[in-house]
This record gives sequence, C-alpha cells and structure tokens, in this order.
Amino acid sequence: MVTVCASVVIMSEHTIDQYNVGQLVSGESLAGRTLFVAAVHGEAERLPKDVPLLITGIGTLPAAISLTTVLARAQAQGALPARVVNVGTAGALRDGMAGVYEVNRVTKHDFHLDDHSGIAQYLLPDAIAIETSGRLPTAGLATGDQFVGDSETRERLAKESSLCDMEGYAVAAACALFGVPVTLLKQISDSADEVAEEAWAQAVPKGARQLFNALGELGLLEE
Repeated sequence: MVTVCASVVIMSEHTIDQYNVGQLVSGESLAGRTLFVAAVHGEAERLPKDVPLLITGIGTLPAAISLTTVLARAQAQGALPARVVNVGTAGALRDGMAGVYEVNRVTKHDFHLDDHSGIAQYLLPDAIAIETSGRLPTAGLATGDQFVGDSETRERLAKESSLCDMEGYAVAAACALFGVPVTLLKQISDSADEVAEEAWAQAVPKGARQLFNALGELGLLEE
C-alpha cells in the first residue's frame, strides 16, 4: 500500500518487496557461515542452493539498506556471519582487463563534498581498504549510482580505479560497521563505454560461471 501526500510517498513495509530488494535466500542462522551478496539473481545463479544468499537490488542505497538490515538482525541474535562475499559484475576502466578480480580498495565516485571545517566527521571515508587473499589478481573499485557507459566518465574514473560497479562500496561500508570481514569479487562484464549496457546483459551468465570458479579457487564455498 502506498499513501501519497503532496510530494511525499510513504511505503508500507511490504511494498519494498515488489522491487526485489533485500531478498535473503536462506532461512537458516548465519552464525559462522559465509553470507553471499549479489545485486541481481543472475550474478549468483551458479551458487549452491543451500548457501545464504542476499539479493540486494541495484545501487548503493538498496545494497546498504538490505545488508545492514540482515546484519543488524543477525547481530541481535548473536549470529553474525563469519564473512560476507559480494559477487558481481563490473566495468573495466582500463584496457586489457578480463576475468575475475579481488577488490583491494573501494571508493564512492559520485559523492563529492569539500572538506570544510567540521564537516569531515559526518562523512564516510573516501576509500575503504580491503584485505585480499593473494590468490587472484587485485584491482581498485569505484562505486556509484550510475551505470558507467561513456568514455569521458571512464577516463576520469580510471585515474584512481580499475573497475566500476554500483554496490561494492556500500557492501564494504556495512560490513565495516558490524566488524564482519568482507570479500569483493568482481567479474569484468563490459568496458564501461558506449556499448557497455548491451555488453553487460550478454555477459552476466558467463560472469556467474567465472565467479563460481573463483569462489572455488578461494575455498569460499566450503563450510
């Protein structure tokens, strides 16, 4: 049920489900387990059916809301997961990249605010460093609420990062809040240029296979 008053839209707690946000595919306790997180089902379709899987929806806000909700509930039950693993696709900001990368540093590229006196204390960090396994190639990730699909934006982001996505920073920030270790695995789906959107849609099935293989290589499917 949605109630509209002037320009304000008030949603009931069930309305959000219509947008496929925050779907936790597991009824079991998360205690000591690995919680897998993906934006859309296609990115995680190769995962075993019995693993805890959270489908957040696309973008930083759905990712932050849904993962924070799940972790808060788990914390209240004394059942936080041992690790969160975010599997997903990413655009390559530099030429010659392919396959799956483990993210070692993530930034949020579409939030800009000058650090005036007294403001910094209200901001999340510009970058979050993430410990990696050393078994896969690593890359920096730029997260933002836009699908990067133009060469100008690609070149700008490439000055600091190698990959771009729409959820990674939010996942890392939520995990940092709860003290849960996090792994971000990103498969190259497109080149973040003018043909990126079409390429992404075609690349998701292949990406799911490559991500599954990477999880096996890292031993993250063994519990």
